[in-house]
Parts: sequence; C-alpha cells; structure tokens
Amino acid sequence: MSDRLTQLLKLHAADPADADLPYMIALELGKAGEADQAITWLDKTLAINAHYHYAYFQKAKMLDQEGETDDAVAVLDLGIEKASSVGDGKALGELQELRRVMAG
Repeated sequence: MSDRLTQLLKLHAADPADADLPYMIALELGKAGEADQAITWLDKTLAINAHYHYAYFQKAKMLDQEGETDDAVAVLDLGIEKASSVGDGKALGELQELRRVMAG
C-alpha cells in the first residue's frame, strides 16, 4: 500500500463525510490496478454525494476497462441525469462524450 493511500485512508477515517477522500482513494486504487476496490470506493463517494459527477466518469471508465461496458454506460446515464439536473454543463459534456465513445 502506498504512503499516499495510507494517508488518504487515515484522513477518510477522521472525516468519513468528505466525498473527496473516497474519490481520491478510488483513484489511487485504480492506479494500483485494484479496479474492484476502486469501484467500491467510487460507490462510497456517490453515497456521500450523488452529484459527484467525476465519480460517475471514473467508475464508468473502470467498468469499461474491466469489460463491463453495458454497466459503464448505465453509470454514465445516471451521471448524465445528475449533471443535467443541477445544470453542470462541463460535467454533462464530459459524461456525454465518454458515453458516445463507449456506445460507439
């Protein structure tokens, strides 16, 4: 386990309501090739903040890399719905573009 991951886990234990921490943990796990664990942490991020649009983006990318493209597209559809509901045009555009690429 990397020092960064260890530190992030400690920070998360101290502040479990901060959605940024499980997101960062997920990214670290993803870099380490631990996609299943990373996806679990992205789900934790979304449980804390259902409008954390980049968690949908990263989860979809990881699912797609694991060969679960249909699930990845479903995650993107949910992220698109959430981004649209709050008028986040930047996130909406990025989620839609990734969906277009995946749905190919």
